[in-house]
Order: sequence, then structure tokens, then C-alpha cells
Amino acid sequence: MRIIVLVLDGVGIGELPDAALYGDAGSDTLGNTCRAVGGVSLPALERLGLGRIKELKGVAAVANPEACYGKLGEKSPGKDSTSGHWELMGIVLDKPFPTYPTGFPQDLVRRFESRIGRRVLGNMPYSGTEIIKLLGDEHVKTGCPILYTSADSVFQLAAHEDVIPVRELYDYCIMARDLLTGEHGVARVIARPFTGKSGNYQRITGRKDFSILPTGATILDILETRGIEVLAVGKVADLFAGRGFTREIRAKSNSEGMETLSAILDDFDEGFVLANLGDFDTLWGHRNDVKAFAQGLVEFDRWLLGFLGKLSFDDVLFITGDHGCDPTTPSTDHSREYVPVLTYGQKLRRGVNLGTRASFADLGATIADLAKAEGTGKGTSFAKEIGFGSKD
Repeated sequence: MRIIVLVLDGVGIGELPDAALYGDAGSDTLGNTCRAVGGVSLPALERLGLGRIKELKGVAAVANPEACYGKLGEKSPGKDSTSGHWELMGIVLDKPFPTYPTGFPQDLVRRFESRIGRRVLGNMPYSGTEIIKLLGDEHVKTGCPILYTSADSVFQLAAHEDVIPVRELYDYCIMARDLLTGEHGVARVIARPFTGKSGNYQRITGRKDFSILPTGATILDILETRGIEVLAVGKVADLFAGRGFTREIRAKSNSEGMETLSAILDDFDEGFVLANLGDFDTLWGHRNDVKAFAQGLVEFDRWLLGFLGKLSFDDVLFITGDHGCDPTTPSTDHSREYVPVLTYGQKLRRGVNLGTRASFADLGATIADLAKAEGTGKGTSFAKEIGFGSKD
């Protein structure tokens, strides 16, 4: 059996009951995007049952979906990629990762500056593309890296590749990761290299995330311990600090990730794949680019149609998200939303409404059942609903 979990990063499907506490009332990444562009044609996702989860302009609620369908609620506080992926794999947090709406404390910044031997610029919440426009010239002149954050739990360092080489920037991030523990244990330290000249600075593909270690055992750990191959595609290995994977394949874009997944089916006979398609979040959601977000959905759907045809009889595919990132709202940050879940396999039941699940961790518990492994106990499996219980 091959079990494949495909996370569409930032693709939510409507506000959670506590969304207003996060400033996200009215957020609905899929629903609002489809409405904003006058409807999106997604025949493959439509066929699986996406339109049965909720009304989406352009996506019909087909009578006989080929997948089981529903939506997952997030139990963990926050709306971070790390907490979202962790909960999908069985870890439910009891408190959110720290955020810094006014920047990081000066004593913490001074300790970091002492470690790297340079002062930093910025130290404020800001758009990553905008802050290099604002401070890029000063950075090039002084050699000081640019420190910034967002509404998410992130400590981001930007530097021009000709001023601070990418490898050195990674070293700085490792120093920051070692420093950011306890009350300042941010979810991710992120290296953000860029290039170009004054007035035309551009981020390059050397981004690297340095995540905090998972606080407990994940489904990934359990599968790896049982000798099952666990493959990461995209940025997911970074979100788990590399733990629980037997192999990693980097992908710089949605298209590269999709190409990788298609190629995997030719030489990966058995095991578990966790893949992330990040462009929905980083390129389109955070930049409020509604048209590009909609086009990204179309391109994914076109690829998915062919991918479904390559799956073998024993394969199981889950399509889900990790949070919302509604490109239609004034906010450019993540949004506190439900995420869709579509479960497809030729030997599974079809058209089962999985309803509204209490936790992302229900997916992890289901994976544990499918792999006949003991789960983390944090979620409620829906393996029996889809026709593949632990006793089958």
C-alpha cells in the first residue's frame, strides 16, 4: 500500500467558530476565491466531492462523488503551518506558539546580535517582499541582516546573497534556533535570501525553514519506527525539523512538487508520502493575489486528473490543507479556517460524508489504522467510515 497525504498549503474552506478571536471573521479561502473570480472550474476535485463539502461557485455538488469528503477543524490554538501539519500528524498543542506583533524583545535581539557578530535591521512585523524594498539598500551598505516577523510565529532573516552568502545566512538561522527556546520558542526560523540591485530586489529560492522540534511522537515517527518508508515532498520535512522521514525530496514550486509526486509513483512501491504544495500560501495567499490563487487551483486540478489515473488499486490518497490564507480579505496573513479532506482509493467506499471532524488529528489517526500501527491517541479515526478499519 502507498498512502499519500497531499497538503494544499493555505487552502481553507471557511472560518472556524473561534475565527473572530484571530481577526479572521468571514475568512473562507476556497469559497471567497471562487466567488471573487466568478467561479472556478475544477472537474477533478468536483468529481471527488469537493462541491459536496460546501457550496463553491463553479464547482458542482455531484450526486455520486468518487471520494469520501468532509472538513477538519483545528483543535490547536493558532493558525501556523507548523501547528497545522503537526496536528494532521497527531500532535495537538495546548497553547499557541509565541508571536511578536511589536517585534522581538530588545534583550533577545541583543543576544542574537552578539552571537552573529552583527547588528540587525528592522525587527518588526512586515511583508517579506516589502521589507527588502524598505531596508535592502541599508542592508547592502552595512552588511546587517534584516530581521522581521508576521502575525505567524516566525523569526525571519533576510540577506542579499552577495552580502551574506546563503550558507552563512543558514548558520545565523541555526544560531537563532538555538536561542529561541522556552517562552520564545517560535514555530519557525526562516532564512530569506534575496538578490538584485537597488529598486529591484527579488527573493530567491534558497528559503529554508528551521522548525522547533515536535513536542511528542507523530504518526511519521510511528511509521518510521515500524520500518515503513516515510517520504517528504516539498517543505514538510522542515516543519518537523526533519524528524520522522526516511527520505526528503525538495520542491521549489507547486509545479515541481506535482512533477515529483507523479515521478514517485514510478519507483516508490510501498510506504507513506507527505507532500506540501506551498505556492497557494507563499505566492498567492500572502500577497492577496486572488486571480493567481484561482489559476493555481485550476493547474492543480488539471494535474490531479492525470495523477488519479496513475494510482494503483491499493493506494490511498488524502487531499487536505493546514490552515487558510484567504486572498480576498484585507489581511495578508494566515486565516483560522476549517480545511477540506478528500479521501480516495479504488478499494475504499465512495461518496461517504465524513462530516465536520473535531480535529486535524483525525487524519493522522486514520493513517495509523490504514498502516495497522498504534496511533498517538489524539484523533478519532474515520478508517471504518471509508471502508478500511483496523480489523479489516
